[in-house]
Amino acid sequence: MRLSNAALSRLPAAVRVPRYDRAALSPGIVHIGVGNFHRAHLAWYTHRLFDEGRDHDWAIIGSGVRPQDAAMRDRLAAQDWLSTLIELDPAGERAEVIGPMIDFLPVEEGHAPLIARLADPAIRIVSLTVTEGGYFIDPATGGFDADHPDIRHDAAHPDRPRTAFGAIVAGLARRRAAGHTPFTGLSCDNLQGNGHALARAVLSLARLSDPGLADWIERHGAFPNSMVDCIVPATGPREIEAARRHGIEDAAPVTHENFRQWVLEDHFPAGRPSWEAVGATFSDDVAAFEAMKLRIINAGHQIIANPGEVLGLSLIAECMAHPLIAGFLARVTRDEIAPLVRPVPGMTPLAYAELAARRFANPAVRDTVRRVAFDGSSRHPGFVLPTIRDALREGRPVSGLALAEALWARMCEGTREDGTAIEPNDPHWPALQAAARAARSDPRAWLAQRAIYGDLAEAPAFAAAFGPWLDRIWRDGVATALGAYVAAGDDSAPAA
Repeated sequence: MRLSNAALSRLPAAVRVPRYDRAALSPGIVHIGVGNFHRAHLAWYTHRLFDEGRDHDWAIIGSGVRPQDAAMRDRLAAQDWLSTLIELDPAGERAEVIGPMIDFLPVEEGHAPLIARLADPAIRIVSLTVTEGGYFIDPATGGFDADHPDIRHDAAHPDRPRTAFGAIVAGLARRRAAGHTPFTGLSCDNLQGNGHALARAVLSLARLSDPGLADWIERHGAFPNSMVDCIVPATGPREIEAARRHGIEDAAPVTHENFRQWVLEDHFPAGRPSWEAVGATFSDDVAAFEAMKLRIINAGHQIIANPGEVLGLSLIAECMAHPLIAGFLARVTRDEIAPLVRPVPGMTPLAYAELAARRFANPAVRDTVRRVAFDGSSRHPGFVLPTIRDALREGRPVSGLALAEALWARMCEGTREDGTAIEPNDPHWPALQAAARAARSDPRAWLAQRAIYGDLAEAPAFAAAFGPWLDRIWRDGVATALGAYVAAGDDSAPAA
């Protein structure tokens, strides 16, 4: 049955549907970047809160700034903004239809509809999922990249922006002019200090065109940090067929694992939904939660996806079924990552690592190696390299983490061990591939990418571990290198 408001009462009894009157909802949130993760995470928490009969003035209005956002709008408009979520539990799938989104703004050049809605005082939160690489962070300095062409455009033409941050600044400018208070900016992306990153992008851009506006935003606005966690595969024919098995014709269903976590700072001057009533955690120490997640879950994904791609594996669960890849993840996490991660209430780093391994190995979650390995030029600096820097400062071993970087370099060369080509999988693929090919004969060529490694290229202990690992991978193969690390002691290094 084609998904729509009218179809909800006729869906199979096993499908959970909204228990609230969607027509009675009123908007309080604009979300920029309505992808699978948003619908499986913030939208799900909001939907479940509505199911509890609470906070019905916090409905979501979708929006976007990219061409693919317009395509998503078209798909969701045809089904009254409803989404099917399918939980991938090894014990069996469960389907749920969620309906907290009540509109999706037209995606237009200059983003006039988005700016107009952001100026509406009824909108008290503007949330985003624009990917880790979407915050215009200069990887060499960690600061804001004010020289990016889109940022230069938005600074020169603040009334016709290209970027989400330009639209946010324009909406805030209208609110100030009308005497309204700012909304709260809420990043839902996998960035350590994602609220700080959002604040830096908004304030830096505003300061380029209107320093007084930047001062007003800084004085009255809020950008709480949050930690988000749920594995959500991309949607393709298999996922659409999964929805059909549950009796639903959905053009954009979402599959997700049977785990979610959301930890937020409680700093919402304009108000917020009572998300804690449906499982979210509000904490003064989000940094500890996000460091554990980013360094174990997100880094772990890179650690297993890169060798998996070179060995021709398609799914993350297949990587975990490979004894050497699973052993590599277990040992590098136990010996090199977990000792540098603080515990959080109710969870030690080692227990979290065991949970991560079980989640990765879930055979019902058909998460692809290609999706996980995408945009390594943002993900390695964000998830893996911070641990290397901490380890070097404390004089701890980095052999396994250096091996992880060597495996990424091997993947970026662009061929698998069976000779098939790895299709470009990074916004900076040509530069990465050129460096990877040069590094085959001179490993220093890979570390010389200052935009990624910065001063790590000159760190003797890291360079001394990286070069021999990359040489060994090319000489003996990925499996041999992984086996050497797994079998060796804490101070392991590859044979020359």
